[in-house]
Amino acid sequence: MDFSRESLNQEFPDRQFSLTTKRGTLKIGKGHELALIAGPCVVESEELIMAVAKRLVDIADHLGIGLIFKSSYEKDNRGSEKNYRGPGAEDGLKILKKVRDTYGIPVLSDIHREEDVNLSAEYLDVLQIPAYLCQQTGLVLACGKTGKAVNVKKGQFLAPENMKGVLNKLRSVGAKNVLLTERGASFGYNRLVSDIRSIPIMQLCGAPVVYDSTHIIRLYGIPSSDPKGGEPFFVPHLTKAAVAAGTDCLFLETHPTPNTALCDGTSMLQLDLLEPLMKQCLAISKALGRPN
Repeated sequence: MDFSRESLNQEFPDRQFSLTTKRGTLKIGKGHELALIAGPCVVESEELIMAVAKRLVDIADHLGIGLIFKSSYEKDNRGSEKNYRGPGAEDGLKILKKVRDTYGIPVLSDIHREEDVNLSAEYLDVLQIPAYLCQQTGLVLACGKTGKAVNVKKGQFLAPENMKGVLNKLRSVGAKNVLLTERGASFGYNRLVSDIRSIPIMQLCGAPVVYDSTHIIRLYGIPSSDPKGGEPFFVPHLTKAAVAAGTDCLFLETHPTPNTALCDGTSMLQLDLLEPLMKQCLAISKALGRPN
């Protein structure tokens, strides 16, 4: 990719992503308004998931933004075998399907193994490939072959331009609906940093870009149950900076009471703070002349 002075006026690819649901068609990418992927880190209980989904739908309707509900039926990359990993595919996917059936919104969850892909595709609208697994060719191709939408989180170990290779793998099996997510890069041990250049660089790869500030501020190596395991103070700053840089979509894990969450409690945004933050983000987006 050319990032010289002469490339300043280059045209960005016509990156597009769309999902048709009971509530209409959600479009993300060039020429479309800012969208949101949000929900608790992991499926803790049906009661919690349904309550958060209802609140997110209310916020999305009030603000007029597109919404994809996110929660993981399994979190396989935990720091200890004793940590909560979720209810698993059989029970977790049914709860996510209930969200879709009840509120008419698309649902997204992480896929960790090739053998889980086909079952997950029966229930989910978007298959998410975790950052640690974005280079696993077999998993990437299996997700792409389902015909479902795919969100790939950029590995902490990759330069943003290297996501072109992941995108090419998905395109090779006919996947057209693809999102690429920026969630930080390794900076020394246990800490991630956000290179805001990742947003336009991955957009130049040819897919809409999602920005995940709630994982960037995790301090790895410290349990997520430890108050020192994250720096949520910076979530609003990073999120608004990403909107100013032109991200197509925001990824914000959220929970009514993060201090009681069973996973990533120190990095999730408190649910009550989501709507005020999104109002600020939409104001920034409007100031930049984006569709609203």
